[in-house]
Amino acid sequence: IGPKRFDIPWRLLERDGWIASAQCKEVRVPFPDEDARMAYAIANARSRFRLASENPAKLDVVREILARHPSEQVLIIGQYIEQLRSLSKELDAPLITGSTASKRREELYGEFRSGRSRRLVVSKVANFAIDLPDAKVAIQVSGTFGSRQEEAQRLGRILRPKEGDNVSRFYTVVTRDTDEQTFASKRQLFLTEQGYQYEVINR
Repeated sequence: IGPKRFDIPWRLLERDGWIASAQCKEVRVPFPDEDARMAYAIANARSRFRLASENPAKLDVVREILARHPSEQVLIIGQYIEQLRSLSKELDAPLITGSTASKRREELYGEFRSGRSRRLVVSKVANFAIDLPDAKVAIQVSGTFGSRQEEAQRLGRILRPKEGDNVSRFYTVVTRDTDEQTFASKRQLFLTEQGYQYEVINR
């Protein structure tokens, strides 16, 4: 489509009210027990990243975040389908993946837009789905290694201007002292270059 003709920092768009301001938080959680820590320690690099990403201890953190935002529209976004299915079941929230039929997807989007459903669990379709409804809170439970583009796309899902305080909240839940924490820092690089800051919370 040709070269870029214009560029503007996100924070300037935020200052002028074109997008919502964002509070970004990284919540670091430990493995739930010694067996999980041992499985991580002896696994190969790719398996270690997945074990950390799918850490079952993240569920309690997601519940706590949802309890903080009981009346707001929340997207729960992740990389691994089994993890998302488990979260969908435990949280009694609908799930949309790449295999969800278009008709069913539109039904769920409609329920979310109308407020009949306040939680929506989504896979990588959240990175590219043009018609994904707006939300005020996003909880990222797993991602694609150090993809800065994905981090920006996911934050972008909650940056449409909001009524009231015009503030969105973006949570990333990672397993502490693992490859996932290292990759999370790389994922955040683009947004920190844009002027965003991540508050780190050790659970």
